[in-house]
Amino acid sequence: MASAKRPLNQLLGIGLDAQDKHKRMTRGEGFNLVGGSEETHERMTETVIKTTEDLGRKGRTIGDAHPEELADLLRKHDRSRD
Repeated sequence: MASAKRPLNQLLGIGLDAQDKHKRMTRGEGFNLVGGSEETHERMTETVIKTTEDLGRKGRTIGDAHPEELADLLRKHDRSRD
């Protein structure tokens, strides 16, 4: 009997602080970021890119990383937590 495969992770980042009329959306392998002010969207993008780079050095992607590892890396790279 084949073992059940864990579903691939997908990240969705939603910025809710936009006060201008711009519609911001950034997509990549395993993630979608939408909305936010320019600053918020930039911060979300930077956080996900650094997380992806860390995973890549370990031979993994967002899709196959363990959810706890993914959460830890996102927290590590989130500048708003400084």
